[in-house]
Amino acid sequence: MKKSRLFLYIIIIGIVVAIMWYDKNNKSIVYIEQTHEEGEEPLQIDVEDIHRGELLLVNEEHGIEKSAKTDIVNLFENKHLIGDYGLIDNKIKLSKEITTYFNKMIEAAKKDGVNNFLISSGYREFQEQTKLYQEMGKDYALPAGFSEHQLGLALDVGSSVGSMAEAEEGVWIAENAWRFGFVLRYPEDKKAITGIGYEPWHIRYVSKPHSAIMYDKDFVLEEYLDFLREKKQISMTVDGENYNIRYYSVSKSMTVNIPKNHNYTISGDNVGGVIVTVYD
Repeated sequence: MKKSRLFLYIIIIGIVVAIMWYDKNNKSIVYIEQTHEEGEEPLQIDVEDIHRGELLLVNEEHGIEKSAKTDIVNLFENKHLIGDYGLIDNKIKLSKEITTYFNKMIEAAKKDGVNNFLISSGYREFQEQTKLYQEMGKDYALPAGFSEHQLGLALDVGSSVGSMAEAEEGVWIAENAWRFGFVLRYPEDKKAITGIGYEPWHIRYVSKPHSAIMYDKDFVLEEYLDFLREKKQISMTVDGENYNIRYYSVSKSMTVNIPKNHNYTISGDNVGGVIVTVYD
């Protein structure tokens, strides 16, 4: 009898451990069929929306004239905004909102025992980017307007104990950043698509559920936007939250219909379209 009970306890413990492992490692993302709501309401989309939002594509072909964020601050001068990480110098700037999301991510990493992060670069003024391009050349920098660092949505994250390609901070970021709306923008095997070599330190905020889908499908932003243009509409559940993502080609101001009594966000792709994300 005692042996049977012991065997039963071992089985129960094994099941609990398996569930805990699953919860930690599974993204809980389920793609579902399009659902049709009984009631809809109109939503106005303007041409200017193409160049606003968190999914803007910025690369050698598509530039911007202004930041996507207006809440840029110097973090060294606003120490109350800084989480448990270092700053490489006193000139680091970042969006207040993005800093909040980044802090939550660092707190989660700390709970996993990973806590040697620092920010090595954040938002760059257009003039600063021009100077960097002139000094470093096209092999190491992009012209003003064509760098993600001018969006206010991107930052370079380092480790105080080693290179991000090898440090546990880099490994943790690559595996978990999506949970907080960030993506590793320039993976090792995507240079042919992004035009940029492997940068394990450069992360970009795109928001959920987009970060979850990009991670799940191993997409960089260029691939993800192409995917949305092709599908036009996708629905999924991410961590128990229902989302419906709709892509619209926009050549002039227009009105579209979305489900009533739902929240939504609007972001352009900086190319010629707008993504509307509807959620509960």
